[in-house]
Amino acid sequence: MTTIQSFGMKIAIHPSEISYSNKWIEYCQIKNLSFCIVNCYRSDIIDQIADCDILMWHYHHKDSRDMIVAHQLLSAIENAGKTVYPDSNTRWFFDDKVGQKYLLEAIGAPLVPSYVFYSKKDALSWVKQTSFPKVFKLRKGSGSANVRLVRNSKEAFRIVFKAFRSGFRQYDPVEGLLERWRIFRRGASDLTDLFEGIGRFIVKTRFEKIAGRERGYVYFQDFIDGCAFDVRTTVIGDKCYAFKRMVRKNDFRASGSHDDIFSPEEIPLEIIQMSFQISDKLKLQSVAFDFLITKENQPLITEMSYAFGWEEGDADAYWDKDLNYNNKPFNPFGEMVETVIRQAENKTGKR
Repeated sequence: MTTIQSFGMKIAIHPSEISYSNKWIEYCQIKNLSFCIVNCYRSDIIDQIADCDILMWHYHHKDSRDMIVAHQLLSAIENAGKTVYPDSNTRWFFDDKVGQKYLLEAIGAPLVPSYVFYSKKDALSWVKQTSFPKVFKLRKGSGSANVRLVRNSKEAFRIVFKAFRSGFRQYDPVEGLLERWRIFRRGASDLTDLFEGIGRFIVKTRFEKIAGRERGYVYFQDFIDGCAFDVRTTVIGDKCYAFKRMVRKNDFRASGSHDDIFSPEEIPLEIIQMSFQISDKLKLQSVAFDFLITKENQPLITEMSYAFGWEEGDADAYWDKDLNYNNKPFNPFGEMVETVIRQAENKTGKR
């Protein structure tokens, strides 16, 4: 167990190669914060964090172990009085688009009109009277995975019958291979990645084997016509970072396109303000929103998540809560650490 000692809070960090953990560790080292490395998969995790005030675990939606244990373990530790990241307010809707629909509707947030059905009869009745196109989504998935444009009622009927019969794989090998090919043509991957995509037609991922198929419900959203991009905003504390993501060529989806525009003048301040307001209302430690803008210039949220891709590392600029644009860098991972430290101090009175 690696530990650095300093005054104040002690932070437990669960490490992973596909998480923010290395950035958290680096920040703690730079700031001389007391932290230790723990293993949340071990049966003695409660003993491991006995002398810690905080547990930080960036659990991943594609790691089968994470999805089995993370929510329950973090809830148990919260109930014991410790501070965790992500906390219950921040994480409960993670990788659950249906849960996000209920949450955003409950607080009156501007959600793309969304529809969920838990019986074949209700779903078929709705298909017969609704208009098309619509967007079909599974609860789980990121980067536009498990998202499909439904052009007419015939396609919708097929989806409904499948949803209440065999269900859907967590990973669509056809869509996955097409996406790998798109990335390969851009020079951002190699032949090994392509061959792995071909193999997914036969060999399921570990996550797929454990999670099983998605069935027993069907979820649609209205198709917002004329959108050449979406806007991704990320709020952590009193800072918001935002950029445009362009839609893929000959497609309607922007998430995961990796065709991004970082021009502050192209981001409506209304979206920044809205992101702060929703984050504050829901008491979120961190959140990323995906916005579409209608032809009437109305911003609508499609999805939200506590976690987000940040391949480029630190942000070059951000908006504050007064909607001022600050042309200076900030470290989102450091902001997460500072956020949970403030929460723990407020809870325990430590300084």
